[in-house]
Amino acid sequence: MRTILVIDDEEHMRWVLRQTLAGEGYSVVTAESGEKGLELKEPYDLAVVDLKLPGMGGLEVLSSLKESHPALPVIVITAHGSIDTAISAIKSGADDYITKPFEMDELILAVKKSLQVRDLVQEVNFLRQELKRQAGVDSIIGQSREIEAVRQMVKQISATGASVLITGESGTGKEVIARAIHSCSNRTSGPFVAVNCGAIPENLLESELFGHEKGAFTGATVRKPGRCELANKGTLFLDEIGELPPGMQVKLLRFLQEHCFERVGGTQTIEVDVRIIAATNRNLAQSIRDGSFREDLYYRLNVLGIELPPLRRRLEDIPVLAEYFLSRYRGDKPIRGFEAQTLKILLQYDWPGNVRELENVVQRAVILARGEEIEPGGLPPGLNAARGETLAGKFGLPPEGISLEEVEKDFLIQALEKTGSNQTKAARLLGISRSALIYRMQKHGI
Repeated sequence: MRTILVIDDEEHMRWVLRQTLAGEGYSVVTAESGEKGLELKEPYDLAVVDLKLPGMGGLEVLSSLKESHPALPVIVITAHGSIDTAISAIKSGADDYITKPFEMDELILAVKKSLQVRDLVQEVNFLRQELKRQAGVDSIIGQSREIEAVRQMVKQISATGASVLITGESGTGKEVIARAIHSCSNRTSGPFVAVNCGAIPENLLESELFGHEKGAFTGATVRKPGRCELANKGTLFLDEIGELPPGMQVKLLRFLQEHCFERVGGTQTIEVDVRIIAATNRNLAQSIRDGSFREDLYYRLNVLGIELPPLRRRLEDIPVLAEYFLSRYRGDKPIRGFEAQTLKILLQYDWPGNVRELENVVQRAVILARGEEIEPGGLPPGLNAARGETLAGKFGLPPEGISLEEVEKDFLIQALEKTGSNQTKAARLLGISRSALIYRMQKHGI
């Protein structure tokens, strides 16, 4: 139930307001003066304040309420003809005002409108915080030491304005990291503008980055701002920077050095405040050696660097990521999780496409799933085939004289060492339940 504070020095008016608002389902607390109203410590959803009060005036009460409860909606009651006072109240933070004499329906409408506005503001603030949380370090899914190191690096990097170069294989989540850096920085209220340097034809890339003037080339019928201009006060993410043609590398280097540019076909120099985050799956050091990437541009971009590990190097993150993607894609399907054998297959696959490939595999499995768990049959045939090849190639049969029991014990020890003796993580790594792990540890005296 919403609680409303009513401050009015007229006893009859307090009684009428209490009865009216209580009849609409509100809980009402009243006070005959500003001083007494401010002494009340109950949490209120809205306040109704008469501007003409003995002692502390209504405007002073309004200011005190707004100082202690900035989000509290306040409706002021003012005498007929005191429009200047009402304007002063609005400037002081009142959400609405009604003029005496007034109909109770007018008050009820003002109360409902003010509460609705407050609810919308709270919802917007909540959604903004949620978006910020999802785009921040919480968007980096995983529990491995490698991914925790990435999270810590993101937190450190976000506090600076320096350029960042993110490297890693295709599908490791470079754009996720770039967005997390932006979200955690002081530029989070500014735009995040992404450009895939490898997906734009070379003859259009300059216009895409720096914009063009009307008539700059055939088809340029209007002036168009480029991505660098659109990213002003925010972050420009240059994905696949290793694909940038040599001519554009020179122009990007000038932009990084001087923070200004001219549109294609223009002469006006445009200055912007943009942070650059670049990403590549190429070995840029090798590209520098073979002459396809400028060394000076590389050092301008790589002020701070993050290398993302491939998924095969952080196996303990696979079950966590799989569950995350399952929760994203299952919708109304009653899927509780993955069969143990399914997780085992996921853990034994090499994931050349990294996190992106795992996401696609889980999405496909969810679509095909008919029961409460994802079964091995829901995985792409290639994963099962690769599993057989991988196991045969990696392990084969144990050498003569070594029993299967010894092999199992060695696997248990390796898993526990890798996870710092965390039984839950070790069980996930081996694709078995924690109780099964404990049973085998007891069996082998570990």
